[in-house]
Amino acid sequence: MSKDQSPPLGELLQNFFYQRLQAQQQVSPHTLASYRDTLRLLLCFVEQKTGRTPSQQTLPDWNAETILRFLDHVEKGRGCQARTRNVRLATVRAFMRYVAQQVPEALVLTNRVLAIPMKRFDRPLVTPLSTAEVEAILQATDPTTASGRRDHLLFNLLYHTGARVSEALALQLQDILWGPPSVIRLHGKGRKERAIPLLKPIAGELKQALAQNSSEPAALIFQNRFGQRLSRSGVEKRLRRAVQLAAQHCPALKTRAVSPHTFRHTTAMRLLEADVDIMVIALLLGHESPTTTHHYIELDMQMKERCLGKLQSPKTKTSRFKPGDRLLQFLEAL
Repeated sequence: MSKDQSPPLGELLQNFFYQRLQAQQQVSPHTLASYRDTLRLLLCFVEQKTGRTPSQQTLPDWNAETILRFLDHVEKGRGCQARTRNVRLATVRAFMRYVAQQVPEALVLTNRVLAIPMKRFDRPLVTPLSTAEVEAILQATDPTTASGRRDHLLFNLLYHTGARVSEALALQLQDILWGPPSVIRLHGKGRKERAIPLLKPIAGELKQALAQNSSEPAALIFQNRFGQRLSRSGVEKRLRRAVQLAAQHCPALKTRAVSPHTFRHTTAMRLLEADVDIMVIALLLGHESPTTTHHYIELDMQMKERCLGKLQSPKTKTSRFKPGDRLLQFLEAL
């Protein structure tokens, strides 16, 4: 397919967003933003390589070779991990599947792009926080400032509910049902909602924090100093600061990489240690399948020791090898 015969790339992109993603699939705003960011990065990358502006680019400009160079740029040029590379590739694949249906004459190009495999990556060992580390982080927040009280409430909420940070930041006043027991409604992935009960201490802290905020039902619970929604990067920055302060009293945190998602892993581990069924943990965390939950939990050394202690050692005797040959005896004695 020549560039002169190829359909306008801009028209395909607009139809992909308006017709496929919004009208037909009704994807969530988070998914839409992720797709938008990936394709915008790709347009800018092709512009740098070819000199053609995004509106001048055609479908052949997005061939398999260009996509592979773009994915390498994501990893090496932007310093992203293989997981992010795969997310970018998944977006390109979704667009190419749409193009294959709309432009059958482009099947050769789209099939070559769709044949690009996802990149395998190592899954690091899950290392949840200990109870002492969680307490140290919470105590490191400043109770004398509004931002410190907000951080304490947010970190405490993440730990006691297992919520994703995006779910916590999207919480509005209308998502709280005061009890007893008090309940919050979390809006998770795939437009799924789930209700999580709040323990009395955190429910009281939440009610105290909201007493000074707006009473509008759509008012966000966690806001920045400008009264806008607190960003994920803002939460990560505040958490890094709290961990640095907490490390002064809890040395174990000095070598720990703690992210907001670490609280979610920690919640799952504490529940597992309390002998909560993994199906219940999966429902609490909002996982589609317990298979996903397995990535969140890892037996600690004490749990592994208790499990292995239930094994019965076989009653066998082992004898040391004794070489019979003099040359073997010489080598064994070295």
